[in-house]
Amino acid sequence: MPRARAQSAPEVLSDPRIDDIVPAAALPLGEVELIGEHLGPLAFGPPAVLVDGHSAHVLMSRPTRLALLVPEEASTGLIEVRSPSGASNTAPLRVAHQLSDGLHPVTSPAVSRSGMVYATISGPRGQQTPVSIVRVSPDGRGTPFVTGILNATGLAFSADGDLFVTSRAEGNVYRIDQSGEFNVYAEGMGVACGAAFDAQGNLFVGDRSGTIFKIDPERKIFVYATLESSPAAYHLAVNAEGVLFVTAPSLNSNDAIWAVNTHGEASVFYRGLGRPQGLALSKDGDVYVCACLQGRRGLVRVTADGQASLVLAGPNLVGVAFSPLGTTILATNDAVYDVDLGVEGLWLF
Repeated sequence: MPRARAQSAPEVLSDPRIDDIVPAAALPLGEVELIGEHLGPLAFGPPAVLVDGHSAHVLMSRPTRLALLVPEEASTGLIEVRSPSGASNTAPLRVAHQLSDGLHPVTSPAVSRSGMVYATISGPRGQQTPVSIVRVSPDGRGTPFVTGILNATGLAFSADGDLFVTSRAEGNVYRIDQSGEFNVYAEGMGVACGAAFDAQGNLFVGDRSGTIFKIDPERKIFVYATLESSPAAYHLAVNAEGVLFVTAPSLNSNDAIWAVNTHGEASVFYRGLGRPQGLALSKDGDVYVCACLQGRRGLVRVTADGQASLVLAGPNLVGVAFSPLGTTILATNDAVYDVDLGVEGLWLF
C-alpha cells in the first residue's frame, strides 16, 4: 500500500519591522531607505509602504533594506510597511513643507531676523523676469519684493538689515532697502553669483569664471582669491573666524568644498561631492551643502573633522539657509520649503 505523501508545513511569515530611516528627513519625492527585518521582497513583489497614509513607490526591497520615494502628498508623519503577515511598527519621517512655488532660485535663499524668506525668480541668462525677488512669510504667503534686476542670483543680508543681491548677467551687486528699492553697490564682478558677508562687514562675491572678490565697508574692491571656474555658479558662506567656504559645481562627481582663509589662501575642506551647490553653516561649525553624496541627492552635513552624511533626501536642491525661527529653509529650482532638522544656524550679527 503506497505511503501517504507528507505535507510540508506552511511557511510562517513574520511581520515587517522598521529599525531606522536613512536619512530621517526628506523633500517630497526624496529617496529614503528603511533598515529593519522582513522588508521583502514577497512572492508577488515588494510590500506596500505608506507615508503619512499615502502609498509610496518602492524602488528596492530586500529582507533588511527597502528604498522608497516619499509621496508628493505626504507631510511629516509616520512610515508603515504592510505585507500579508501584518503591518510593521511605525517610524517617524520629517517631510519638508512647501512654502512657495513658481520661483527660480539658483542658489541659497536669504532669511531675515524676523524669519522672512527671500528667494529669486532668476530666469535664463539675459532674460528679464517680471519679478526679481519674492518675499515669503513663515506661513507661506509670497509677495513680490523687487522688480527690475536682471538675473538676480546671490542673496545676503548685511548687519544693517539691508538685502544685497548679485546679477550674474550684469556683474553688478545691488543693495536693497526694506521697501524693496535698490541701487548699485558695486560693478564689474564678472558672472556674479554667490554673496556672503563676514562679521566685519566685508562682502564676498563669487565670479564663477574663477575669482572671489572682497568689497570692504568703504566699497573698495579687491581680488581676494582665485579658484577653478564653474559652469554653474559659486556659492559662499563665512564662519565666525572669517573662513570663507565655497562650492563651485562642475560636471564631475568628485567636487570639493573649498575653505579660503583670511589671507585669501584656498584649500580643500572636503572632496567627494557631486554638483555641490548652496551651503550654510551651523552654530556647531558643521557645513550643510546641497549635493550628491555616494549617488544620493539631498542635504549633506560635513563636520569639522571631514565626516559627511546625508541628513535630508531630495531632488533638485540648489540652496539652504537657517531661519532664526529654528527651521531649515531649502530651495529647489522652483520652490522653497521649510523643515525642522533640529539645527541652529550660525549668525554673525
